[in-house]
Amino acid sequence: MAYDDELADRVREVMQHADGLSEKRMFGGLAFLVNGNMAVSASGQGGLLLRVEPAQTEELLDKPRVRRFEMRGREMNGWLRVDADASMTDDELAAWVNRGLAYAQSLPPK
Repeated sequence: MAYDDELADRVREVMQHADGLSEKRMFGGLAFLVNGNMAVSASGQGGLLLRVEPAQTEELLDKPRVRRFEMRGREMNGWLRVDADASMTDDELAAWVNRGLAYAQSLPPK
């Protein structure tokens, strides 16, 4: 499954003013990076792949549409899947994208 172009455009709109922004195809989707650190991706499996502060993973799992990202059968702290489709409001999407952006900005540049 290819990533959702419309979702990628919505993410791009939220992130357009971020310093050090770049885009790269990764994990079967289109990743948005800040200074080389991934913030969020329009996932090839649908929705968002979101990078967050690892210590916040558990509390964020209580939110609607969210589940832990799993790679090769292993759940990863600091990585979430967020079901984002056309029914997600712009404000909801921006809140998630900005969370990923803030975490990526807190990391040293690559």
